[in-house]
Amino acid sequence: MNTVTVYSDIGCPWASLGLFHLRRAAAEEGVALAVDHRAFPLELFNSRPTPKGILDPEIAAVAEREPALGWTDWRGPESGYPVTMLPALEAVQAAKTQPGTREAGLAASDQLDAALRHAFYAESRCVSVHSEILAVADGCPLVDTAYLDGALRGGTCRAAVFDQWEEARAPEVRGSPHFFLPDGTDLHNPGIAFSWPKGTPRPVITEYTPAFWTSLVRTLAGRAPAVSLPD
Repeated sequence: MNTVTVYSDIGCPWASLGLFHLRRAAAEEGVALAVDHRAFPLELFNSRPTPKGILDPEIAAVAEREPALGWTDWRGPESGYPVTMLPALEAVQAAKTQPGTREAGLAASDQLDAALRHAFYAESRCVSVHSEILAVADGCPLVDTAYLDGALRGGTCRAAVFDQWEEARAPEVRGSPHFFLPDGTDLHNPGIAFSWPKGTPRPVITEYTPAFWTSLVRTLAGRAPAVSLPD
């Protein structure tokens, strides 16, 4: 099975869009693909809580281009906005370690990652809260919620998030998302380009190529020549 390693933050709309396309393309092409999630905790890099004032316009720009995501403006109370993504990032790491094979752990981890992103962006749920993370996990058939609860209570994978943050400070990792393919190719936020001109209320998407992900998945499956990958 092909394994794609990705450094990202759950609170990064660009990462959430890229992962959405990777999963959708794999499902549409019938390609078995594993995703090994690594934390790129922006709040640790930037020494600040989740920046709602930045995320709101980014989410709006992405949602306008890709309605299939189902993303909406934040509908919950301001006091319920997730100030941190570290507990959710820890939960994704913890799901990898549940009893079973490595492949099963990666599948559970990826399912939980996708569900937590959807809960935040589409359902306005506070994924900073332990009980909310477990409620999201309850909707993931591959995740052992009781095991996850114990792992979070014991901080089993808390150190992993900080270790991956240290890994991500290396120059080889350029941001969220950064994908690393089995052949060693790496892709920083592929399939989209944007700018945020000074004085404009939100970023301007200048290039958007969802078909890139289909080509990539076909290449990973050996069904097509290597795609021309962006820098």
